[in-house]
Amino acid sequence: MAVHMRCVPETMLSHMIANPVLYDSHMHTPLCHHATGEPEAYAARAEACGLKGIIITCHGPSENDALSPHVRMHIAEFDGYMALVERARAAWQGRIDVRPGLECDYLPGHEAWLRAFLAQADLTYVLGSVHPQMAEYRAAYLNGDPVAFQRTYFDHLARAAETGLFDCLSHPDFIKNETPDDWQWERIMPSITAALDRIAAAGTAMELNTSGLQKRIPEMNPGRPMLVEMRARSIPVVLGSDAHQPERVGADFRTALDLLAEVGYSSVSYFLDRQRREVPIEQARASLRTAAAP
Repeated sequence: MAVHMRCVPETMLSHMIANPVLYDSHMHTPLCHHATGEPEAYAARAEACGLKGIIITCHGPSENDALSPHVRMHIAEFDGYMALVERARAAWQGRIDVRPGLECDYLPGHEAWLRAFLAQADLTYVLGSVHPQMAEYRAAYLNGDPVAFQRTYFDHLARAAETGLFDCLSHPDFIKNETPDDWQWERIMPSITAALDRIAAAGTAMELNTSGLQKRIPEMNPGRPMLVEMRARSIPVVLGSDAHQPERVGADFRTALDLLAEVGYSSVSYFLDRQRREVPIEQARASLRTAAAP
């Protein structure tokens, strides 16, 4: 059962334009081998967007460096990763709050190693991800039936929440981009709602990932039908750009906030020191600036 869901309210919404209050809680570093730009450049973009801070969440290592090592840091690189984030934190102190997090893959059978690894890591936020495009995941669970693969994915998303290892689940309908022609909301919704019941019971937040607008199905992850079901279960939502380049920091956050408001959310969340904090959507929207074109 997750234990990180105590809510720490922010300052009440004022009648004036708010100071920066929002964090972008999902971004990467060159250590994942498919991102560019140093954390300082991500912080600079965050300042231009009117953000309060950023949480660096590069792809964490796997047991024995066995899972897709070409798209994640190795175990031996973790201390260097923490030093990289600390360097940016010190450089931007007093302007942008830079914090260390990780995006960690959930794969059945690797829970014990991940639990031990995270227990010794001083992180402010841990994202749990199921990456259905990962070769090892496809080899284990794709049997030629794309709809069965979708159902397995949502079961694993719920299992990830039930481990209690993660503060939030990232891009939680990512599977739809694997075989877009096989994606039908109505057909898969029973599996989604069953997973969301379990995620809500576990007390785990879920991400609204704005990079979905750049994917094969160009909508945020998750899409509106799933967000409606998340709101019905009072599942908190964290915003993340999933930036792999500095110019993507804070991308489409106004659109994301509008979408959350449209489906009934009144606040958006982020995590610091593994504790959930909450900001009214109107305050978050008022605090954002339109950054200059990169």
